Amino acid sequence: MRSGIISVFIFLIVFLSYSCREKGGRDINQGEIHYAIEYSASLGGVPKEVLPQTLVVYFKKDKLLFEMVSNFGNSGILNLTNPEDGIFDTYFSLFTIKYYYAAEEGELFPGFEGMEGMELKKTSQTAQICGFNCQNAEVTFPSDRSKVMSIWYTDEIDVKNSNVSTPFKDIDGVLMDFFFYLGTTEVHFSAENVYSKEINDQTFTRRNDFKRVSREEINKFINSMTSL
Repeated sequence: MRSGIISVFIFLIVFLSYSCREKGGRDINQGEIHYAIEYSASLGGVPKEVLPQTLVVYFKKDKLLFEMVSNFGNSGILNLTNPEDGIFDTYFSLFTIKYYYAAEEGELFPGFEGMEGMELKKTSQTAQICGFNCQNAEVTFPSDRSKVMSIWYTDEIDVKNSNVSTPFKDIDGVLMDFFFYLGTTEVHFSAENVYSKEINDQTFTRRNDFKRVSREEINKFINSMTSL
């Protein structure tokens, strides 16, 4: 009986260590990070089943593409950062609707208004996520300073300014476990796999099949996801 329990315990350790791991070693400067998405509540009348279930981040040195797209209607949000070409774009798609907003360097991406007033406090806590050593920071908001939320990040993935144009721009490291607010709904992201692979530069070019709109217009479309 004892040997059977030990065997099960060893299996669980191996399984859990494999379920979130890097493919290609540390200090990589290009590749993909795949995150699971968890919604704290339904977004308006939108069933969770039709919402994006994964976030994929493509990175190459200081270029990044955050891609959160649902298989249902090819709908979702993309954030594209390419400092070399001066591109800081937000893309919104929903069925046949395809719009984008071109932000200025240093400007916060649209859709993050619900995180205004956020305060960050780095802690001494550490953890391993996907084989990477991670640091911790605590997050609070003016509406309720007693509610403390955590994020985890690592400096073992070689990406410069990985959080530029996001509410976490003061974090010098790649986010591995974090959250955003869509409207009043908390959306949580947990890294499941990190892949070291060559990423084509075309990934970080502007999408010409989207119509350019103002910040107010794209915010309206992003916020509409919470009230459908």
